[in-house]
Amino acid sequence: MTTRKTGGDGTPVAGLLLAAGEGTRLGNPKALVELAGERLVDRGVRILCEGGCVPVYVVTGAARVEVDGTTAVHNPQWRSGMGSSLRIGLDAMPTEVDAVVIALVDQPLVTAAAVNRLLEAYAEGSRAVVATYGGNLRNPVLLGREHWPSVHALAEGDVGARPFLRAYSHLVTPVDCDDVASPDDIDTVEDLERMRKLLDPGQGGGDATGGPD
Repeated sequence: MTTRKTGGDGTPVAGLLLAAGEGTRLGNPKALVELAGERLVDRGVRILCEGGCVPVYVVTGAARVEVDGTTAVHNPQWRSGMGSSLRIGLDAMPTEVDAVVIALVDQPLVTAAAVNRLLEAYAEGSRAVVATYGGNLRNPVLLGREHWPSVHALAEGDVGARPFLRAYSHLVTPVDCDDVASPDDIDTVEDLERMRKLLDPGQGGGDATGGPD
């Protein structure tokens, strides 16, 4: 397991997994979908934990799920999109948390190594960090507490931290994760089948820790 990173004063970095969606095109709430013998919500939590995040919070919505060792936060407004889940998740953070790594439940090729790279940048003093793939800002994202009010104000509809990252790009540290992860997401049955071939040994695939962008 990766060593947990903290700020200079020992304050923890939390993990926040957004897992509230209904999965309309997929036909099931994404949190409950199984991939390589593991629910996507469990996989997302495991990646955050192995990457060094403590504590870990999960925002639920269409499906109320529990994951051992985490705190579940239900978003009653989950139908409004990702923005409300991000706001509720940030509001739920305990006061001792100095920063949070935000990840999405439907991106199973994001890895603990990618999370840890963000935490390394944080440990070196960066207060807003984002994983990049092919030079594009994607997920996960790390945000220091002082940025949460701005993120909260800009997260509307089905967008999360993206408006903040664009508006405050001069504050953001990009971290290249092309060699350790991929932001590919699962929106459709076809996406899920492709992921299964990559990640499920029973389908003839390997451990695609650095899958295609």
